[in-house]
Amino acid sequence: MDSLDLQVLQQAYDWQQSGRRVWLVTVVETWGSAPRPPGALLALRDDGLVVGSVSGGCVEDDLIERVRTGERVAKPSEIRYGVSKEEAARFGLPCGGTLRLVQEPLLSSEWISELMARTARHELVARRLDLDTGEVTLESAHRGESFTFDGKVMRAIFGPRWRLLMIGAGQLSRALAQMAMTLDFEVICCDPREEFHLTWEVPGTRFATGMPDDVAIEMQLDPHSAVVALTHDPKLDDLVLLEALKSPAFYIGALGSRANTAKRKERLALFDLSEAEINRLHGPIGLDIGSRTPGEIAVSILAEIIAVRNSVELRQKKPIQVTGPACAT
Repeated sequence: MDSLDLQVLQQAYDWQQSGRRVWLVTVVETWGSAPRPPGALLALRDDGLVVGSVSGGCVEDDLIERVRTGERVAKPSEIRYGVSKEEAARFGLPCGGTLRLVQEPLLSSEWISELMARTARHELVARRLDLDTGEVTLESAHRGESFTFDGKVMRAIFGPRWRLLMIGAGQLSRALAQMAMTLDFEVICCDPREEFHLTWEVPGTRFATGMPDDVAIEMQLDPHSAVVALTHDPKLDDLVLLEALKSPAFYIGALGSRANTAKRKERLALFDLSEAEINRLHGPIGLDIGSRTPGEIAVSILAEIIAVRNSVELRQKKPIQVTGPACAT
């Protein structure tokens, strides 16, 4: 899931609390080239207002029209679009794609409150819907689980959001923060230096003025967390690395040339870190795209973070000899 699903549920909760009737629509299966994957979620209000998406737009238009013309389902049911090539073309499903949806009335919003609270605590939660009874239950989920539907029971995974902890509030951090938020990361910037944190102005981020190692411990870094050290100051960068490399964080990187990275690893080896833990450090940070400006370097860092998150081989790493401004990364 991504945070859009949580936004959909939050809006559905708000609508129902205000007295409106609400339906949830979930993609449960696709054939061919469908615009949205299984688990994609949409909320539909009784006056036709929608939030979220299950297709490129034409299916949403049809769902809105159904509600506006009086179709109000009272229990979970299935809808299928694109059975024929003509219908697929009508609803904007490319290559003869087919879309299978489950629509359900939102009869109670209590489970949404619980789900929101649990995902805010950085838990993975599964929502289980029984199509025969309409009963919704929440249960703990595990990393690696995905959306499932067997025709009778739908199980969707929610939370937690991906997090990015940045150490240092410089120009590069500003560019990286803005890009990371567009990819749905929760961004936390840490810099205890007053001259830096007083000028931090990136809406939507959280700023921490504590020491980097304390902030990392407080965050309880997990497999949905990435950490990047960007200050070029060993007193700050090494502090967070000592904690991050022992954590389950899926990505840990530090700014610096290949030579500086080697020296950093020598320093880290003086502490209680194993060779395997030290080798988790990504440095020089980022993929080799010839980056020189802060914006370009931010792109290269974020590209590497996404590649690691998606378990993609890092083929485009910087060569052994790096010269010029690009060596800063």
